[in-house]
Amino acid sequence: MAWIQKQIRLPALPRGFHIVTREVLSEVPELAQIETGLMHVFIMHTSASLSINENADPDVPVDLEMSFNKIAPESFPYVHTCEGPDDMPAHVKASMIGNSLTIPISGGRLCLGTWQGIYLCEHRNHGGSRRLVVTIQGE
Repeated sequence: MAWIQKQIRLPALPRGFHIVTREVLSEVPELAQIETGLMHVFIMHTSASLSINENADPDVPVDLEMSFNKIAPESFPYVHTCEGPDDMPAHVKASMIGNSLTIPISGGRLCLGTWQGIYLCEHRNHGGSRRLVVTIQGE
């Protein structure tokens, strides 16, 4: 059984939902050698999250951003405000969406559906670069 672990740094992205499947896969060429296994992706931040969602229609990330802004608005009377009005809503959104993904591997490829992609969900106006830990286990 092989174990591979890498830390990936994604460049700063604007607030919103961004498909990063290609960027992640480009950093783990070893994936092609895994016949059966799992890839775990973990984001090392509390104001951004990871999700799997629709990868084809550009309206989906727009609608996701609008929906989560409605669920966790900046206008809510949060107590934690020392890092700006977008910080606490970012923590709420990240808690709801999650900080990790586990995706099956089969035949050297991720078992994603036709319309699925890996999203980096940036919840801050100026979140900066984001670090991911990618762990692959398999044979």
